[in-house]
Amino acid sequence: MKRLIVLGFVVMFTIALTGYSVAAEYVGSSACFKCHPDEYNDFVVSGHPYKLSKAKDAMKRPIPLPKGYSWDDISYVIGGAYKKSRYIDKKGYIITAGKDGSDLKTQYNIETGTWSYYHKGQKKPYTCGACHTTGYRKEGHQDGMEGIKGTWAFPGIQCEACHGPGGDHVKSGGKTGMKVDTSAAACGKCHVRGNPAKVPAKKGFIRHHEQYPELLAGPHKDLDCVTCHNPHKKYKFSIKMECSSCHHAQTSAFKGSVMEQVGVECKDCHMPRATKSAVKYGKYSGDIRTHIFRINTDANADMFYSEKVKGKKKTFARGFVTLDFACLNCHKNKDRKWAASKAKGIHTYGK
Repeated sequence: MKRLIVLGFVVMFTIALTGYSVAAEYVGSSACFKCHPDEYNDFVVSGHPYKLSKAKDAMKRPIPLPKGYSWDDISYVIGGAYKKSRYIDKKGYIITAGKDGSDLKTQYNIETGTWSYYHKGQKKPYTCGACHTTGYRKEGHQDGMEGIKGTWAFPGIQCEACHGPGGDHVKSGGKTGMKVDTSAAACGKCHVRGNPAKVPAKKGFIRHHEQYPELLAGPHKDLDCVTCHNPHKKYKFSIKMECSSCHHAQTSAFKGSVMEQVGVECKDCHMPRATKSAVKYGKYSGDIRTHIFRINTDANADMFYSEKVKGKKKTFARGFVTLDFACLNCHKNKDRKWAASKAKGIHTYGK
């Protein structure tokens, strides 16, 4: 661990970028361990640090490569923690085809063990550094690779991506403060795709990493993400505030109902998997839970709509989920008209 700390200080003073060096204030997450071991240990197994990894680090994890490629062909891996992995070649371009330019599925879907196309056959530069790295600068090309737009201090979302550069904090022995922004907007810098007033959708699902616009579109827009989540922890274990903490009347009504007895939870209906990152499990089931919460019980309600943005037709989601997502993932042999007939009084159903 001492070696990791020393390495962190080395990176703090000088980071070699394309054609020039920059005196940097970023020390790396390993430097945080000494004083914040609990937060570090939670963070290091979360998805954040794996948004982008150097190939030499990613190859230590059980991540397969696209057919025909070896680790000698890979510079970075995008993701590879929970949902999917994509790959960057030695010129900095995201791999979208076979080495000879042939048709090839190049996105690996972790939960299903399947491969998907990603921008099939396109020459795809890596432009995601602003949200996938720490200490990002839009100028230059990381590691001198033409396909990568911008440079960074560290790949992945490290501690300093949210708390700011830690050089002064470490040098002062913790006497100088770090940034602690608990607002939803802080998370929303990355958990958004474009305009936060719109919830982007595609092919019948909300697009991934849209939790901030989803939150703003729903009834919990005045809450912060950290009200319910511990941001350091892996998402599956991050909940620190349950629905029952605030929704006392609904919790009381739901207790003892048929739905409660068979194991249905609030999130199953109010946070259905209406969002898709890597794969979908059914017509109304993606692989990420929505943060819209509000259910529209009108059988004819339409969750999605389209409009032109800069001359192109775009699809968006409204500020509610419909009964197909809320009910029909379990009641697969029913329809929305049936669901609407049961929706009123569902919290006390069977009592």
